[in-house]
Amino acid sequence: MSGPFDDIRNLVRSMPGADAEAAAMVAARDAVLTKPAGALGRLEGLVSWMAAWQGKAPPSFDRPLVCVFAGSHGVTRKGVSAFPDAVNRQMLDNFAAGGAAINQLCAAYGLGFKVFDLALDMPTGDITEGPALDERACVATMAFGMEAVAAGTDCLGIGEMGIGNTTVAASLYAALFGGEASHWVGHGTGVDGAGLARKVAAVEAALACHAGHLTDPLDILRRLGGREIAAMAGAILAARLQHVPVVIDGYVSTAAAAVLHALDPSALDHCVAGHLSAEGVHAEVLERLGLTPVLSLGMRLGEGSGAAMAMGVIKGALACHTGMATFAQAGVSGRDGA
Repeated sequence: MSGPFDDIRNLVRSMPGADAEAAAMVAARDAVLTKPAGALGRLEGLVSWMAAWQGKAPPSFDRPLVCVFAGSHGVTRKGVSAFPDAVNRQMLDNFAAGGAAINQLCAAYGLGFKVFDLALDMPTGDITEGPALDERACVATMAFGMEAVAAGTDCLGIGEMGIGNTTVAASLYAALFGGEASHWVGHGTGVDGAGLARKVAAVEAALACHAGHLTDPLDILRRLGGREIAAMAGAILAARLQHVPVVIDGYVSTAAAAVLHALDPSALDHCVAGHLSAEGVHAEVLERLGLTPVLSLGMRLGEGSGAAMAMGVIKGALACHTGMATFAQAGVSGRDGA
């Protein structure tokens, strides 16, 4: 008998690949621009990546969009955060008023910005006592996340906001990758030593509660995840299906990517990691997923801030690729005087 998760698995199986011809066209132009070969380093690779996944050369950066998904978590009752649940709604109001860091970054780099309220007033189930979501609700939330790209974008940044979600992300990593709970837990919003101990205890309790049911990545997501993480997974998948490159934010956003990677290791080929977060063991997670961060700035804010910063770099990379003169156009001698 088929279930809701089968629809997601079918979408994963239908993911399109990269356009090698578009990437080759970028490389051909790059070879005749007024600079030494490889002189712009990773910037050159980012343009090639954009072209390969948009399927055109040059790629475009006309409708970049950062989406922040906000959810609330029942596990916060275990004292795992330095901030109360009321901050969820207060921060959404702050986003709407333009007062958050992500508002400033999107304005600075000319990025669109959308916030998705994922039933903030209805926390998910406490993962230490039972599943966060049932299968149908998890798939419905992933489908909601897929709508993030419905209006059209040519580069998607994903971020999140949700008190308690670093505990949820740590639980997901522990279930997906194994090892001691304490290895995956960080200080999150700035909990003290006692708070950190409560986080570790919560992750341990969650793993024990769901023991025997942590082999299927989608079941791991619905048992230990949250609405914002399910929605981000849906957005990443939808972007792949619509040939949209994705920039992933930090520690929590990467947990959504990790679920898809567990389903299919090629599921993140259209993604880059926006930055290396200072939270937890983000560096190890990125290495496991084969993602090299664009930036490493010691950030751990969430709310899409690292993704937005990286999208600014991508914008600059594309401007160089499309705006620079070739050697012939500028009358500049190439290698060996040619």
